[in-house]
Amino acid sequence: MAIAESSFVTHLEGAIDGAELEPNVIQTLHEGRPIWVRYDLDAIRESVSRDDLLGRPSNLWRYMELLPIYDQSKIVSFGEGLSPLLKSPRLGATLGATDLWVKDESQLPTGSFKSRGMAMAVSMANHFAIKSVALPTAGNAGGAAAAYAARAGMDCYVFMPADTPVINQYEAIAYGAHAYRVNGLINDCGRIVNEGKQVMGGFDLSTLKEPYRIEGKKTMGLELAEQFGWELPDAIFYPTGGGTGLIGMWKAFQELSELGWLDSDKMPRMFSVQSDGCSPIVKAFEEEEKHAEPFANAQSMASGIRVPAAVGDFMILEAVRQSQGAAVSVEEARIGEWMRLGMSQEGISICPETGACIGAVEKCLADGTVNTDDRIVIFNTGAAQKYAEALHCEIPSVDKDVPIDWSTL
Repeated sequence: MAIAESSFVTHLEGAIDGAELEPNVIQTLHEGRPIWVRYDLDAIRESVSRDDLLGRPSNLWRYMELLPIYDQSKIVSFGEGLSPLLKSPRLGATLGATDLWVKDESQLPTGSFKSRGMAMAVSMANHFAIKSVALPTAGNAGGAAAAYAARAGMDCYVFMPADTPVINQYEAIAYGAHAYRVNGLINDCGRIVNEGKQVMGGFDLSTLKEPYRIEGKKTMGLELAEQFGWELPDAIFYPTGGGTGLIGMWKAFQELSELGWLDSDKMPRMFSVQSDGCSPIVKAFEEEEKHAEPFANAQSMASGIRVPAAVGDFMILEAVRQSQGAAVSVEEARIGEWMRLGMSQEGISICPETGACIGAVEKCLADGTVNTDDRIVIFNTGAAQKYAEALHCEIPSVDKDVPIDWSTL
């Protein structure tokens, strides 16, 4: 299918070797690794200014020139984007930070940042007339894919570890997906998807196994820049499983810099956050490796970061190192504690993955990796209510027929 004249996409590019690939055909991986979408930034600069965004709709599609959409009639959308950027002074004071913010992705249509990537990936699948999609998931991606596929009229196949949070399991089914539990981890589910697509012909929406989820996720970075008046923060803490969001944001910042839209040359330090129950990126970062070895016996209550092997490992590590950031692991046993801390102090619906980020901020402030007066942004990637298991606690009762001793409550 020919590219519409309104598209600024010039080509696709193999992330592993820079090979130039055709943009107007279905692409998945190149040499077994992810693919970038590249744009004519000079033409974009001449066509649109950042001030032109002001009158546009309050969703991610306001950045149309920096997205790979060729035909707007093929967009599959629920109005996603422009999630709130919330100043968090009480949490900051507890952690020791004077300028702490939370970018709250829990308010997106499917309750997590996965809305962004799936809006773009399913829109492009719709553009290429794909009728069936499949993916592995350990959490929110399955429900998001199922929702967008339903809106597009596509079949959706979802394979998830048997211990995936139960709400994620239920929502995939409720959105009409063919959902299956697997007695393994997300990489086992990915193998099943890969085997199945050879037989059934479904398009693989796995993380970074098509070029477009990155482009949807990069809108987090575009929004952050716009919300801060085109000046980026000092540090970004991002929970990392497959890493698409971190990779996408770093790409967004590079593109904004080349466009001349940023008011400062300062780039944020990117902090990739994992649990010590599953920390392949942290291990590779500390050992100065380009690629991460699969993590054995991966465990975490934060299902989104329980990814033993990421196909874009080298892209995550490159972004972290280029930004002079770090990969940080936190104690698995304390994730629930940090999750509840964020919720109780700021009233934000914090997911376990973000609980890990709160712990990482605490750790990095304590050891001096970040300064107390740095502008720090934590990405809250999902809604707490989607993690019933993580929220479980005992609630005391009162007897309606017995006078209440208010001094004991």
